[in-house]
Amino acid sequence: MSDDGVERLRRICLALPEATEKFTFGAPTFRVREKIFAMPRDRDGRLSVWVKAPPHAQEILIGADPDRFFAPPYVGPKGWVGMRLDDGADWAEVEALVTRSFRLIAPKRLAAKLQQPSGKR
Repeated sequence: MSDDGVERLRRICLALPEATEKFTFGAPTFRVREKIFAMPRDRDGRLSVWVKAPPHAQEILIGADPDRFFAPPYVGPKGWVGMRLDDGADWAEVEALVTRSFRLIAPKRLAAKLQQPSGKR
């Protein structure tokens, strides 16, 4: 895995409230209260991140850009989506997907501490 890409992803993940990193399944995982919300993975020699997505988002993202998004093994059937983080990755989009995954995984009161996309709390 690209050290630069993983480090950039690490900074995004660990900036979230109570986020922690734990080495599991041969790679880092990012968690909130022991529940995984993001997993960087090497897929076919390419760095990707797997995140939880709301219902139907996986199909929409993959349908819109199948070169960048995919259904990851194991967690894909549960609605998670994979995003390739090759050179030229849109890191603002990565941050948005990771934050949305965090919101879906974190307890509601903890997720509420994040600023809403509209700028409201």
